[in-house]
This record gives sequence, C-alpha cells and structure tokens, in this order.
Amino acid sequence: MKKVFKLEDLDCANCAAKMERAVAKIDGVNEVNVSFMGQRMTLDADESRFEEIMEKVVKTCKKVEPDCKIIR
Repeated sequence: MKKVFKLEDLDCANCAAKMERAVAKIDGVNEVNVSFMGQRMTLDADESRFEEIMEKVVKTCKKVEPDCKIIR
C-alpha cells in the first residue's frame, strides 16, 4: 500500500535523508521517499500491517526530527 503524507516543520534536507534511511530499516516498509523541498513523505508498506508500521514510522521520525509532524 502506497500513501503520501504531508510533513510540517521539517527543517533541513539532511534531516529528511536521515528520516528516509531510518524509516527504510523498519520491517514491512517496501520503499520510502522523504522530500524536503516538497515537505512530504511517500511510504510504500505492507498493507495488512500498515497502521502498526505507521506508528513505528512516527516514533522513528520523532527521534530524528522532534519538531516534524506527519499529517495523516
């Protein structure tokens, strides 16, 4: 399942790259792209566990960029 989420308060391209690398390591994530310029994240993950994976994605992103919010 592929979804696009808007990001708020993503401060720099380096943080976007760190978030992308961290989220890509989560079990069930097939592909992820974090766009600093577009302030959005495209996530392709296992549909049957999507909500569980999204909770891990939110926690992971908070560790990298505490001010960034993922708008669902």
